[in-house]
Amino acid sequence: MNNAFFLVLRRMRAPIILLIALYGISVIGLTLVPGVDAAGQPAAPLSFFHAFYFISYTATTIGFGEIPNAFSDAQRLWVIVCIYLTVVGWSYSLVTLIALLQDKGFQNTLTTNRFARRVRILKEPFYLICGCGETGSLIAHNFDRLNQAFVVLEKNELRVQELDLQDFKTDTPALAADARLPDNLLLAGLKHPRCRGVLAVTNDEESNLAVAIAVRLLNPDIPVIARSRSPAVKANMASFGTDHIINPFERFADYLAMAVAAPERFRLIELLTGLPETPIPEPHRPPAGHWILCGYGRFGRAVAERLQPAGVTLTIIDPSTKEASQGIVGDGTEAATLKQAGIESASGIIAGSDNDVNNLSIAVTAAKLNPQLFVVTRQNHNANTPLFEAFRGDFSMVPSHIVAQECIAILTTPLLARFLARLRDKSEDWSQHLVVRLQGLCDGLTPTVWGIRLNISEAPAACLALIDSPPFRLGEILRDGRDRTQPLAAVALMVERSDECFLLPDDNFRLAADDHLLLASPLDTRRNLALTLHNENELNYVLTGQEQSGSWLWQRLRRMQPSQ
Repeated sequence: MNNAFFLVLRRMRAPIILLIALYGISVIGLTLVPGVDAAGQPAAPLSFFHAFYFISYTATTIGFGEIPNAFSDAQRLWVIVCIYLTVVGWSYSLVTLIALLQDKGFQNTLTTNRFARRVRILKEPFYLICGCGETGSLIAHNFDRLNQAFVVLEKNELRVQELDLQDFKTDTPALAADARLPDNLLLAGLKHPRCRGVLAVTNDEESNLAVAIAVRLLNPDIPVIARSRSPAVKANMASFGTDHIINPFERFADYLAMAVAAPERFRLIELLTGLPETPIPEPHRPPAGHWILCGYGRFGRAVAERLQPAGVTLTIIDPSTKEASQGIVGDGTEAATLKQAGIESASGIIAGSDNDVNNLSIAVTAAKLNPQLFVVTRQNHNANTPLFEAFRGDFSMVPSHIVAQECIAILTTPLLARFLARLRDKSEDWSQHLVVRLQGLCDGLTPTVWGIRLNISEAPAACLALIDSPPFRLGEILRDGRDRTQPLAAVALMVERSDECFLLPDDNFRLAADDHLLLASPLDTRRNLALTLHNENELNYVLTGQEQSGSWLWQRLRRMQPSQ
């Protein structure tokens, strides 16, 4: 009964039956009451057709007159009764209909049907985002910037309404529903042939686990990315074959340890995995030595496990005597506690509690006691960004940003993970050289990292040219499609060919059909190069400088002509 039409019929059943009964009584009565003719003599009652016609326009308060002859007093008396009966019947029907339209359940049914219809008619590949809080909203905005379609399931109706008010390029299908329920996932297109993946990024770990399990059972062919914080839930997700499990605490701890041990490599990863075309963050150079860790929950444990092997000694401050059994009991907001932990001689401090106000208080107090201190702050809520920006700490951990960045990187550039895996063998000098090149691409903004395969579906013009003609070099296509004398602001990070990977290929690298390219560039450059590789005329101009015109069919016919 989810169909709105049948729901209306069910709710309006009593008023409709009442109206039918009243109409029947009125019509039958007119066929029984005798009338008068023009001479005032008794005449036969109205026929069934004339009686039905008269009641139809009288009961709807239209009014027309007495037909086919003037009525007798008995007929007029019966018509008076009919008028009041049908007015009451119509009033009851209208009141019931208005109540139905205001009913929350009926409105939800209409919204759900409209959402399902919009998802059903999607013609382009899309991703299903489960949860549209801070993380989901960041992912949605970046998908929109990349012209990537997506569908949203969010339990909080207010967030869905806020989503409708935001300036997305397209009208995004969004539904206020619980993503844990398999029926809602199916309604949102889980089995849609265009669905390319599911992102379980709600704030509830159990909900993310339920989504991951449902995807694995209902549509195991598509990837699922899930957010998790506790080891138990992460292990449960892994047992169901979840493709990517993102723990923002562990990921940030890895980044912080890498920033201490290999700052240039961390800087490179920061640029490659950052949200596209956002301001490039300031370089982070956390020193080794003695640090103070305030808060020893799940975040604090993840940081401690990774910092200590990097050569950092820690003093732990935590309100729980159990957690601070080998440290100091307190929350770190008091100067006395920080002095007891050795703040004057410490190299850094991590304000890592689950309370943003306490973290800011810890950071401000510590910075006053030791101005040379490297301050790391944990920001739990994106709404507090102005406060953390006003403080200007050295390093800030925002869970929603970490999860969003990794989701975008995994889904939009799957080749990036294989590139990052090869960075472990590279020196700091190699990383620094690449960082300098990337920072010069977008005038202070983070470059867009993207991949394209030179095949018929993604780059048909380039694929056909590589098959029919001698192979061209990488540098030959990295030219502006509007003016080939100008090079494109792009860096080729890697070319994957079968089982071989070529890191940072130079301009003389010869391409082959089905090569998979990983590039970093501004968004405008990405569109420019994608058009060059897709359009035969554009590619010919970039490679030869000759401008050709004509349709795709004309170009095909020209190639089929024998050479003279």
